[in-house]
Amino acid sequence: MAQQNSRLTALDILRGITVAGMLLVNNPGSWGHIFAPLKHAEWIGLTPTDLVFPFFMFCMGVSMYFSLKKFNFVMSGSLFVKIVRRTVLLFAVGWGIHWFSHLMYGLGRGEPFGGLVNNLDTMRYLGVFQRLALCYFFGSLCVVYLNHRLLPWIVGFILVAYAMILAMGHGYDFTLQNIIAQIDNSLLGTNHMYHETAGGVELSFDPEGILSTLPCLAHTLIGFLAGKLITEYNDNKERVVKLSLLGFVLMLVGWLLSYGIPCGKKMWSSTFVLLTTGMAMALLALLIDVIDIKGYKKWSSFFHVFGINPLSLYVVGSLLSIVFGSVPIGTLPDGSNLTAKGAIYDAYCSIVGNFDLASCLYAVTFVTINWALGYILYKKKIIIKI
Repeated sequence: MAQQNSRLTALDILRGITVAGMLLVNNPGSWGHIFAPLKHAEWIGLTPTDLVFPFFMFCMGVSMYFSLKKFNFVMSGSLFVKIVRRTVLLFAVGWGIHWFSHLMYGLGRGEPFGGLVNNLDTMRYLGVFQRLALCYFFGSLCVVYLNHRLLPWIVGFILVAYAMILAMGHGYDFTLQNIIAQIDNSLLGTNHMYHETAGGVELSFDPEGILSTLPCLAHTLIGFLAGKLITEYNDNKERVVKLSLLGFVLMLVGWLLSYGIPCGKKMWSSTFVLLTTGMAMALLALLIDVIDIKGYKKWSSFFHVFGINPLSLYVVGSLLSIVFGSVPIGTLPDGSNLTAKGAIYDAYCSIVGNFDLASCLYAVTFVTINWALGYILYKKKIIIKI
């Protein structure tokens, strides 16, 4: 039990790092002034910001192993209800945040409340929470109904098939002929999708679309297999060695293949899966070594607050971001609304005299506010599961 609890602490810290990272990169003071490492790659490429969401997907896969192990990976009535309930809840949260954003920004612009309540004609069907829901649902079915020895082969098949589909369907090109965009436009409709911009060109392209959910499922299953690997070794040193070795292999393979298969988060390419899961696995191994073997834990308390309530704090952060950016607290000289976000950003601009630094300081402040709320739950030992 002591070993398992230590392992879960390392996993909590990794989750906490990713949630803090997601809040940081999603909430700059100004989208026009961002330090390069805090930007997503415009299309092809990999930046530190591109790592936070795939790291969280990996953590979800690891957590799935320990969660479903309680049911011995056998489908039952209670397990089926658990899987369906969580899937529906994640979808509802994703749609609810989108609706709340539409409502609050509309009210901030002075639009009538009645016309803002119903935004079904522009509701974005898919998104971060919806992707988590789909990968959790189908990932759970895979690990419950399939022999776990087949999972590495299934992951390999998905990644190879997806790479071939993108290669034949212009999937690496930012054009209307992109098969990912074509499928999403046909099934979802342009009004219900995210609109990407690259090279000054806007395209109805959803980074959490239908087809690109397929490699995300492989991503989750790799996390599940990492959780399985952890339980196969009782000694933390063995865990570190095995995780580090496998993580290095995945990164090496992903890097070598990236010369022929472009790496990009927007289309969630197969090389992107290999590189990011390898990095996440190596980081988890490092955390086990630092926290569990060497006992250096004090530095991680900040991230532990986020790690024990990861999704709930991400939801709170998403809602606060909307409130800070939409609710007027005053009026600017040009007659436009002054929001809390604008006031804090302007204050930092006047203090530091650098727009990029002020934007980053606002993001850090926003993360700290969310941490303070999470710290209250942490001290009261309240865990809100989503």
